[in-house]
Amino acid sequence: MGSMRKGIGYISGFLRQPEPNVLLFGFLLNLPWELLQVPFFAGMSSIAHWDGVIQCVTAAAGDAVILLVAFWATACLWRERMWITQPSLNATIAFVATGIAVTIALEWWATGDSGRWTYAKTMPTIPGLGTGVLPLLQWLLIPPLVVWLVRRQIR
Repeated sequence: MGSMRKGIGYISGFLRQPEPNVLLFGFLLNLPWELLQVPFFAGMSSIAHWDGVIQCVTAAAGDAVILLVAFWATACLWRERMWITQPSLNATIAFVATGIAVTIALEWWATGDSGRWTYAKTMPTIPGLGTGVLPLLQWLLIPPLVVWLVRRQIR
């Protein structure tokens, strides 16, 4: 019985750390967003259903990793890994801005020379950048929600 309590205590302690929560909430919030964006990417509406699901799950997992990188960048700037338990406005802005910067770079690369994906004609883009409005909106809305949820989870 003691080893079971120890195992539960370890899991509980793990789940009180910011990183697994950033990844979990990041994935869970980004997955529906990715699925809703399908009509705004060329060819996504016409591929096999399961292939589309796999692409959206992969994109949501990538988004969660970007959130984790943004979390660590903010932790480095604030020299405090637990900044998310009492996030200041400036820390939250840094977190969101890091995600936006990574997204702009990634979207530029993916829609450019690499040809990883193409926007459909329905995707509004930022003039000069060529970045889709929906991916940018995603990084304005979801990271603050992640901060709020993680803060509530690990307090």
